[in-house]
Parts: sequence; C-alpha cells; structure tokens
Amino acid sequence: MNKNSCIVVDDEPAAHYVLVNYIERSADLQLVAQCYNAFEALEFLRENKVDLVFLDIEMPEINGMEFLKMLDNPPKTILTTAYSEYALESYDYGVVDYLLKPISFPRFFKAVQRFLSYNNTIAAPQEDEPKSISIRMDGRVIDVKLSQIDFIQSFGNYVKIVTPNQTFLTASTTQQILTQVPASKFIRIHKSYIASINKVSKYEHGMVQINDMTLPVGITFRRELQERLANK
Repeated sequence: MNKNSCIVVDDEPAAHYVLVNYIERSADLQLVAQCYNAFEALEFLRENKVDLVFLDIEMPEINGMEFLKMLDNPPKTILTTAYSEYALESYDYGVVDYLLKPISFPRFFKAVQRFLSYNNTIAAPQEDEPKSISIRMDGRVIDVKLSQIDFIQSFGNYVKIVTPNQTFLTASTTQQILTQVPASKFIRIHKSYIASINKVSKYEHGMVQINDMTLPVGITFRRELQERLANK
C-alpha cells in the first residue's frame, strides 16, 4: 500500500515526540522529515514534494501562517497549535484540519481521515457525473443543465433553482436536491441554500457573491466552504 508522505514542522521537541509516535501508528502515513523551524521546512520543500504537513503556528522568526503564505503551492496541512485564534484564517490556505494541543490520538486520527477523505474525493473519476437535473414544473418534466445553475434556494415546500436567465420552481427540498447534484460541483452553504462552487466569486464576512446575488453562509458550513474555495 502506498503511504502518504508527511513532515512535522514544530519548534518544540515534545510536540515532535507526540506526533512522530502518532504517525508511526498510522498505516496511511510515512514520516519523511522533522523540521524545527520554518527555514528548515522551506529548504526541505524546495527539494521534495510531500503530501501532508503537520505545522505548528507559534514558532520563532517565521510563524506557521507566515510560512504558509510564503509557499506558492502549499501541501495539504494540518495545524498543530495551542492557540485557537488563527482557526478561521487558516482555512484560506488549504488547511485540512486544526488540532489544539495537547493532541489526543483519536483527534489526530480524525484529522488524518479528513485528509484521506479529501484526497479520495479529488482522485475520484468524474466521467459518470450527470450533466443535468430533471425536475417537475407546471406538470411537466424539465431538464436543467447543471453548468447553468448558480444556486438553489429553499422556498417553503418548494425549491428555486436559479440560473442567470431563468428561475425554476419545483416541489422538493434542498436535501432532496443535494442528493441529485454532484458533490464536486455543488456545496450546501446554509440550511436554505446550495451553491455552485465554481460560480462563487467572493466570500467574506459570512456571505458569498454569485453574479449579482449575495447569499448567507451558515456557521456550520463555513469551514468546508473555505476549504473548497481554497482548492478550486
């Protein structure tokens, strides 16, 4: 079985001891380097490609967030830190998960599974994805091209499927529609909204912009949205 290469970047030897122990217990990971500051990590990554970085934030001279900003194409990253205030900002840089020290093995394992799940989603073949969705409107069945859909909105006992030129109203729920559209192209951003990820032009202050529409993003959906936008 091919393992995912990973490195640990942390200035504390005790943190290395814990993470190395956890990595050795993980069948899907292979540790290829231990770095004790951002300079060592930058030098290693110039010459080597890795699948995953376990990165501390509070390090001398260059902290973890500054380190990520310096990389043109950073590897997938799991942050390991005693500080929680960087959590929201971190997802702008393709961070897979955010672990608060002291880190338990179950929480570490869950973060690794998030990383593995993300990789499997990206690698999954897309050729069988549907090109359109069939809905019933005004007593007849209509096919709506997925590439035309901007977003889908809950509207009482109906949903509105909004495209640049037309809005379709059909008796359904957002949850039912969500099972019919490919997860690679659509994401739930609110209990009442599903968005086409490729149509999102801006995300800030808990709102997304799609064409001339501004839609709310529910708190529970923000982390996944930030990760998806970072990897568009």
